[in-house]
Amino acid sequence: MRNLLAQIHIAKKALGMDDATYRAMLHSVAGVTSAKDLSVAAAAKVIANCKRLGWQPKAASKAGRKPAPARHKARLMAKIEAMLATAGRPWAYADAMAARMFQVEKVDWLTYEQLEKLMKALIVDATRQGRYPR
Repeated sequence: MRNLLAQIHIAKKALGMDDATYRAMLHSVAGVTSAKDLSVAAAAKVIANCKRLGWQPKAASKAGRKPAPARHKARLMAKIEAMLATAGRPWAYADAMAARMFQVEKVDWLTYEQLEKLMKALIVDATRQGRYPR
């Protein structure tokens, strides 16, 4: 919920809303005058309304971070990068997979064998999503 409230306040600032306009928008969309009173569903409606008004959320700055692999891992990392790009996913997604699969915080820190397993997991995901031929 904190993430949704943060997005609402970022949208308010980006759209240049003064406090009265902001509270009127909250009241018309969700029936409340303060964002702290929003339910999750109502917060989603407010965010959708902000998008309709022209607000475009930006990706987190860490989303575009590209790891610097060791020379012997570079080719495998390039394949992983291509699969992430095809799926439209950031490097943070691969970091999360590394944490879940191997309890390693960053893709950069995986061994060659772990990188191979991560790539295979991305291939399975791509196959399920219809992006990779069987």
